[in-house]
Amino acid sequence: MRRKLKTQRGSSVKAKHRASLSFRMNVLFFSIFILFSTLIFRLGYLQIVKGEEYVTALERTEEVAVNTSVPRGRIYDRYGRVLVDNEPENAITYTKMQSTKTEEMLAIAEQLAMLIEQPTDRVTLRDKQDFWIMKNKDAAYAKVTKEEEDKINANEDLGKSEKQSELDRLVRERITEEELAQLTQFDLEVLAIYREMASGYNLSPQIIKSENVTDEEFARVSERLSDLPGVNTTTDWKRVKLSSLAILGRTTVPSKGIPKSKLDYYLARDYSRNDRVGESYFEAYYEELLQGQKSVVKNITNKQGEVVDTVTTYEGEPGNDLVTTIDIELQAEAERIVEEKLLELKAKSHSELLDRAFFVMMNPNTGELLSVVGKKIEKDSKTGKEYIVDYSYGTFTTAYEVGSTVKAATLLMGYSEGVIEPGTKLIDQPIKIAGTEPKSSIFNRHGKIPLDDITALERSSNSYMFQVAMMIAGTRYRYNMGFRIQDDTLQTMRNGYAQFGLGVNTGIDLPNEFAGFQGELDNTGKILNLAIGQFDTYTPMQMVQYISTVANGGYRIQPRMLKEVRQPSEDGEVLGPVVEEVSPKILNRISNTPEEINQVRKGLRQVYVGDQGSARSYFSNTPYTAAGKTGTAEVVYYGPLREKYGTDAITLAHVGFAPYENPEVAYAVLIPWATTNYNISLPTGNQIAREVLDVYFELKDKYAKEGLSSSSVKQQILPPTSNEKIDENTKEQTVNE
Repeated sequence: MRRKLKTQRGSSVKAKHRASLSFRMNVLFFSIFILFSTLIFRLGYLQIVKGEEYVTALERTEEVAVNTSVPRGRIYDRYGRVLVDNEPENAITYTKMQSTKTEEMLAIAEQLAMLIEQPTDRVTLRDKQDFWIMKNKDAAYAKVTKEEEDKINANEDLGKSEKQSELDRLVRERITEEELAQLTQFDLEVLAIYREMASGYNLSPQIIKSENVTDEEFARVSERLSDLPGVNTTTDWKRVKLSSLAILGRTTVPSKGIPKSKLDYYLARDYSRNDRVGESYFEAYYEELLQGQKSVVKNITNKQGEVVDTVTTYEGEPGNDLVTTIDIELQAEAERIVEEKLLELKAKSHSELLDRAFFVMMNPNTGELLSVVGKKIEKDSKTGKEYIVDYSYGTFTTAYEVGSTVKAATLLMGYSEGVIEPGTKLIDQPIKIAGTEPKSSIFNRHGKIPLDDITALERSSNSYMFQVAMMIAGTRYRYNMGFRIQDDTLQTMRNGYAQFGLGVNTGIDLPNEFAGFQGELDNTGKILNLAIGQFDTYTPMQMVQYISTVANGGYRIQPRMLKEVRQPSEDGEVLGPVVEEVSPKILNRISNTPEEINQVRKGLRQVYVGDQGSARSYFSNTPYTAAGKTGTAEVVYYGPLREKYGTDAITLAHVGFAPYENPEVAYAVLIPWATTNYNISLPTGNQIAREVLDVYFELKDKYAKEGLSSSSVKQQILPPTSNEKIDENTKEQTVNE
């Protein structure tokens, strides 16, 4: 009986639980029903009762983003001296509304033409034709017969706009020069203003004039703004260079705007058509850092497209300031020295092919470029007068045979290929290959002189390097031997030089770098020329990367112009906080041991101080230690003077580093086609290297005394070293008076 009672009680509890759960579910479903009913009722109310009211309100508050310009970032040298700055200038802009009609824009353009002087040099023939059509519609379209118009309209393959374009094309073809000549100077100014107004986007301010806007023009337009819908007077920024260094690059001006070749690229990144953009070199490479963030203004319009209010949603930020690696004081002195030596050489006889000279100095441990010099002699086609232009970009965009300066790389390649080792002795002697003329060292045309590797560098032995190349090719020299090379010899040697950066891109942070020309191996003897730098061509930038690799113990470092990225200065006296400090980038390590590299370094030291060193007379008495290699390449001219193609010439070269024990700088000098006289020895490369190196150490002492540092977190903004200003429209050249 007890068990049955227990069972009945359990069944009762379960029944009560099921009843409670069912009740709660019913309450939940009812609540959801009430909520959905309320929501549906509310939506119906909004759409049916309030719908028209909300649509009207939405139309009145349509927001369209409008970008306005901000100053580009400044560019400084490594010590905080301004290289590229911004100067404010008056500007007149026009903002076109969605509802603006062509007739309204023409009326405003006519009013503006009476208030400002607008240059007409950018007005094209097509602009004039279209303008004449607008001003003379009846006469213009009367030039097309009814039959011609019907034929165009009957063409079902053309859309409405295409039919109008075809009609306008016929009209333009039939406008005479006499009819275009009816356009007065005032008409052309109106046209010049109108074409700027029409080239912008709706609700986007378009610069009508920002260059040479006088105070009077600015005032006249400002006073009439209420009568000129869409017109505004504001401040724009002009880019001003305080250095003639060409690799700093240029920016476009508003009248030019974005280059056509890059228009789609920049428009996709929210640029305006007449924005300033970096056009070349440093300005172009670091465009995204320098451009800054534009302010954004929301225009609130009504359904007629009329602006009823404006709200700034983002104030914008100027571009980041960029600190370069360049020491502009060292740069200026190096430019002076190179220019002087170039002109001295040009004044000598047999210099008819000479027109350029280069010097590059780099920190071999970090890749920071301290000085990049290129000077070029050009001639005015009208006056025949010669002048000097900055050709610094030629240091990485042009390449030349560099002669014996590559011999350190040839030795290190011989070590890594296992054909010689440190201390290997070979006989310097004329190399006679069957069917060819003997090839010899300059100091030994006929005899036999035993040399080790260090002495081979000191005396610049061609014969030693020839024999290294022959061993890499799989054979040893014998008099009048036939010379066949292994199939991979040429590529093996080019790969060996490439480890140092010779014949390949250096990775410099500037556009348009050139890797050089590779010679055609039409006979095996040219392998010997490759071993002494008289076959493939290399850029001055590759030369300084190569000698830096030897100087720093075997690491090929990427050369670079950018040192730091900083926020804009807040007070104009101290550079802004550091955003990014660029770190050195190692591209590769050469396949040599430290002992092998040190052996070659000893040989380079002997070039400067050895009894028979080729640069001894210029470097044996320096107050600092240094090492390097001279080069004299016998070349065939293929420069800008096409009528001189094929002329034999001499190119001078020099590479080095200092101090010898702990290198701080590496440098390269190159003077292509210095002379056509093979019987003279020109010391100009050695002179340039010595004089600029002296300046470097003098400035180092001076900076230490002044407490000037390139690594200060709170770095002072210093004035430029020159008062020279180069605006965006100035031709970048220094005329030699």
